Amino acid sequence: MRVEDRNVGPGNPALLIAEVAQAHDGSLGMAHGFIDAAADAGVDAVKFQTHIAAAESTLDEPFRVRFSRQDSTRFHYWRRMEFTRDQWHGLATHARQQGLIFLSSAFSVAAVDLLRSIGMAAWKIGSGEFASADLWRAMAATGAPIFFSTGLAKRAEIASAVAVFRANGLPFALMQCTSAYPTPLEAVGLNMIDELRREFDCPIGFSDHSGSVFPGLAALARGANLLEVHVAFHRGMFGPDVAASLTFEELAMLCRMRDSLRTMDSHPVDKDAMAEQLLGMREMFGKSLAPLYPLAAGTVLRPDMMVTKKPGGGIPLEAAEQISGRRLARDVAPDRILRWNDLVEE
Repeated sequence: MRVEDRNVGPGNPALLIAEVAQAHDGSLGMAHGFIDAAADAGVDAVKFQTHIAAAESTLDEPFRVRFSRQDSTRFHYWRRMEFTRDQWHGLATHARQQGLIFLSSAFSVAAVDLLRSIGMAAWKIGSGEFASADLWRAMAATGAPIFFSTGLAKRAEIASAVAVFRANGLPFALMQCTSAYPTPLEAVGLNMIDELRREFDCPIGFSDHSGSVFPGLAALARGANLLEVHVAFHRGMFGPDVAASLTFEELAMLCRMRDSLRTMDSHPVDKDAMAEQLLGMREMFGKSLAPLYPLAAGTVLRPDMMVTKKPGGGIPLEAAEQISGRRLARDVAPDRILRWNDLVEE
């Protein structure tokens, strides 16, 4: 799968996505600040969420977490999170100027239309939208890749989604996640990265809500093709997702991990060739025979007169029987290893 200029899938470095969501708390300036911080951390993409309150919600929608001191309903919260089309365009332009892929999850067909007008490299179907057929159709019409979050879906529902994507010729990735905020480590489900890959033979990602850097590190080591993590400037910030977020320092650690894995994976080691390159180290860490106590020239060597000591490069242990019965050509002391020229030539 290709997302703008990045190849996503086996043999490619994981695509790292910084998920801002609503951490900007409705501040356009804060949203732009998140873009700069994400670029500085080294990710590939920055992702927001595009909510249009009137198109997706009603006054009946409950708060997932009753956190807001200024919004009487979740509808009013979504409305406070809205940006205009021109503001979204400015955010997308800023991200691209920073070398980032701009992404935003759409939660209504109106949001899809808005985002399509500013250009979307890929679509994210959030966990709560796994059954929103109207969203799928609107996204599918663009032909752009789809990242499908499996957080609330059963296996049969995942299989149905995959069948739809394939029937429409859409490039797609499945994202393992658990829709708990924060997700306890026992519920992270790293095993699903392997299971989804075996079952569906497609790029597999991991969307983390744990608030800990460890699941992301483990997912990268396990071969996840995409990694999405929520971010916050610090854990004292206001908002519903802070507890499920990483700091930008932790995000930078994930980026270094991804790049380090890429370096290691792209340079397979030939064990024999490496051993040849390390001959000097092999000798330094090896051992040689040495006299157990001072021995005079002319002494006939016996095995009980010798021990092994560092470094290598002298007479090796496996030659002990070979030199037993040989005479010393000179005095030898226990603070030096035995060398072949210490023996009388035969």
